[in-house]
Amino acid sequence: MNIDKVLAILTVALTPAAAAAVVVTSPNGLIEMRLEPNLHYTISFRGHLAIEDSPLGITVDGVNLAEGAEIGKVESYRVEARYPWYGVHSTAVDNCRGVRIAVKHAASGTAYTLEIRAYDDGIAFRHLVPEGGAGKGRVPDEATMFRPPADSVVWYHDFNGHYEGVHQRKLSGEVNAGDWAAPPVTVQLPMRRGYVSITEGALFHYAGMGLQADGKGGFAARLGHAVPPSYPFTLRYKGEEERMAQPAAIEGAITTPWRIVMIGADLNALVNCDIVHDVAPPPDPKLFPEGPRTSWIKPGRAVWAYLDGGGRTLDSMKQFSRQAGELGFEYNLLEGFWAQWPETELKELVDYSRERGVRIMIWKHSKSLRTAGQAREFFDICKRTGVAGAKIDFFDHEAKEVVERYAMILEEAAKYHLVVDFHGANKPTGESRTFPNELTREAIRGMESRMPRAQHDATLPFTRMLAGHADYTPMHFGQRRNDTTWAHQIASAAIFTSPLLVYAANPENILKNPAVEMIKSIPSVWDETVALDCSEIGEVAAFARRTGQTWFVAIMNGPTGRTLDVPLGFLGAGKYEALEVRDEQDPAAVKIGREAVERGQPLRVELQPGGGFIARLGK
Repeated sequence: MNIDKVLAILTVALTPAAAAAVVVTSPNGLIEMRLEPNLHYTISFRGHLAIEDSPLGITVDGVNLAEGAEIGKVESYRVEARYPWYGVHSTAVDNCRGVRIAVKHAASGTAYTLEIRAYDDGIAFRHLVPEGGAGKGRVPDEATMFRPPADSVVWYHDFNGHYEGVHQRKLSGEVNAGDWAAPPVTVQLPMRRGYVSITEGALFHYAGMGLQADGKGGFAARLGHAVPPSYPFTLRYKGEEERMAQPAAIEGAITTPWRIVMIGADLNALVNCDIVHDVAPPPDPKLFPEGPRTSWIKPGRAVWAYLDGGGRTLDSMKQFSRQAGELGFEYNLLEGFWAQWPETELKELVDYSRERGVRIMIWKHSKSLRTAGQAREFFDICKRTGVAGAKIDFFDHEAKEVVERYAMILEEAAKYHLVVDFHGANKPTGESRTFPNELTREAIRGMESRMPRAQHDATLPFTRMLAGHADYTPMHFGQRRNDTTWAHQIASAAIFTSPLLVYAANPENILKNPAVEMIKSIPSVWDETVALDCSEIGEVAAFARRTGQTWFVAIMNGPTGRTLDVPLGFLGAGKYEALEVRDEQDPAAVKIGREAVERGQPLRVELQPGGGFIARLGK
């Protein structure tokens, strides 16, 4: 795992008195979760409530185990760890104070554990209910609410497109009762006291969590069976809606996913929060001897013949691979047309591409991979032909059986040394820590949708992308860019985090673009990320990102034109040469320039409505 430091010390203490609350405080002392004896909770940040009084609980077979429950022994522990990561930074930090609280439901006699962790940037909690008897399946459900303070601003989207939605911005009290919200739901606290984002982590062998508004400013946790089926699901799985709406039983012990409340004073704190993957299990060293740095797991950039032309023949895909090699890209991703080819042609493409430093990935419908045997049949094809990985599509639901399919596919793919890109998928919940062969997943309204993009793009880095990597398939120079400029499109490739960075633009159009030098140099993984202070959800997404000793400054502007003076305080001492791509008056053009910059000298950037900017700064 290459863990630099791990410390886990357990101390055991009895709860002081029957009427006492349990308080868990973050290592820096700024975040506190208070659990009352009635199993209601509050979360405070810097002395102010971030989540107001809310019930916390789990139901099993229709019985709410929090009602009439008693708190018993409390075990406290401390975790400090670091581990390699492919995300907004190259090293993740797991630093928390935790407690395990013994709880007993008086009426049923059920004893269980509530575990809480307090991080410097949020709270996580989960329930653990012991086995209820040999062979007895039990049905868990949710009894937890999240209630942000009144007059908070929330950003959320519904489940109509599963996790491919467009966020609305509303005051918390204006969200209608019954409205559905797909996590993460991001909240700006009143009086600009900071930000909160609500989601989940370590989703395995359990239905995913959706949120439903109560009309009073709160959001109730709901499991996947209760969420209305999305349009994509009813389109592709007609006749299965009723079965998927049934709550799923669990054999043996019940371990819920972690419910997560990220908290920070600014957007940079949310962007750099590691809690979602911190709570996920580390990778199995038998499958991943070096964790995410295992030799066959290779992040990279991909060309893709789908949204910007390109043939479906062996010759046309050879051309794509040749052009990928010219760009320095590492992958060529084939949609389902490969299945019409003889295996010999697929292998010929793989061999041809390998000579140019390019690996091949191929598309597959998840419907044909419901069992491990079916997955192995498909992965056998990949192994015979030398294919490096697969794009698995059309899951479209968050019921337990679908969630389990993700893990099964990732485990089987790992045995074949294959990387994976999930589409038609649910939000990430840290699976890529446990299975680092998952390089990206969709769960985002990306370039495949034709829509206004400026406000949407400036919202995503602070909402959906807080859960983890996203295959937006960025950068298009044609009409799909809608109300954004070329510079905005290029900047999006440096802002949307995706260790497998699949470009929408035809490689021929990339090669002839005036900004091709910049595009070639944008990596798919980063050592460090700073969400700059000028960022504002839905208005401006501005990141400084470092790879090695080189920094990139990338900005996606929302619908309103503006001029920004961007401080460069993240730079080291000395002068840097900046290669810059700026907006032109013509949105389908860019201005390329170079200038010398240094730490104390702000960078002035003029942005068109829907505009963008990207600079590469090197010594």
